[in-house]
Amino acid sequence: MKKFMSMLFAGVAALVLSGCGGGGSDSYPDNLTTLFLVNEYNEPINGVPYICDSMANYDYTVNGEFSFYPGETCEFDFYGFNGTDPSDLLVDDIIYIVDDLYDGKGEIPYTCEYFNVGSLNYTYSDGSFKYDWNDRCVFYL
Repeated sequence: MKKFMSMLFAGVAALVLSGCGGGGSDSYPDNLTTLFLVNEYNEPINGVPYICDSMANYDYTVNGEFSFYPGETCEFDFYGFNGTDPSDLLVDDIIYIVDDLYDGKGEIPYTCEYFNVGSLNYTYSDGSFKYDWNDRCVFYL
């Protein structure tokens, strides 16, 4: 019986350890995710600089598109992006994060350099979020 229990324990331990994938790897899974920044008319917002954990350099949204691996943080630089009314610098602008079907991505946590400083904000259920026209915001995707 003692020998059986030892073999059973060794088998379970081998299964558990084999699921760890060797550990210590900085590689990312193959599930690259793409979302889009759009305005209230579902028009893509192009040219927004952004960088995510897995990226070495900033990239720019093209057709509103940005890609990341789930669990990453991505920083977006909204300096100069004044929303749909560039003459109104006093009102916080609204942008939406949507998928390829224009479904909003709600409850994404984010912080901004100037908008609601010191608070963790969340995207609304329609994917919208607020920022200031000269803001830099980090999203915890």
